[in-house]
Amino acid sequence: MIGYLSGILLHKTPQGVTVDVNGVGYDVVVPLSTFYNLPDVGGRVRLFIHTHVREDALVLFGFQSPLEKQIFLMLTSVSGIGPRLSINILSGIGPDKLLDAVAKGDSARLQAIPGIGRKIAERIALELREKARRISDAEDDRQTAASKVEGAVRDDALSALVNLGYASKAARNALEKTIARMGDAGLETLIREALRII
Repeated sequence: MIGYLSGILLHKTPQGVTVDVNGVGYDVVVPLSTFYNLPDVGGRVRLFIHTHVREDALVLFGFQSPLEKQIFLMLTSVSGIGPRLSINILSGIGPDKLLDAVAKGDSARLQAIPGIGRKIAERIALELREKARRISDAEDDRQTAASKVEGAVRDDALSALVNLGYASKAARNALEKTIARMGDAGLETLIREALRII
């Protein structure tokens, strides 16, 4: 089973992409939420893959994040919802909004997605409500933990700059500029880049 692909994007359309992995081209079906975040053709791409095996075909479905793949698999666990319909659902609403709507049991919001009727929307809301809440809570916990780590790295970088003899205000300003330009990088990178600015 293929669970992950990393390679060069050879071709992309809203219906799917072709990824070159060491000279082998893989055709992958992606939702629009992933398609919009793909690099230009020729760029490096990484996709979390679900391999769907049927009697007559082997189809790869790709996602930009493990969360998106998890939501896809959650949707396919509902009776009457196959991989293609799950892709359409993810294409009609972003993963976070979809998770929120399912966790709240908002079948009206789900019906607004093209291809989703009242019965399927109600089935999704009923069968997946608790799963969606658990996934949503776990994602919130993960983001909170990540922000704590990022805050700790910033604090450590500020402390290192002050210990090197730089004024706290100047060090803080340099770090803010560095983070604005680079995002949250590792401790050594933050310190090195901030030193260039000071």
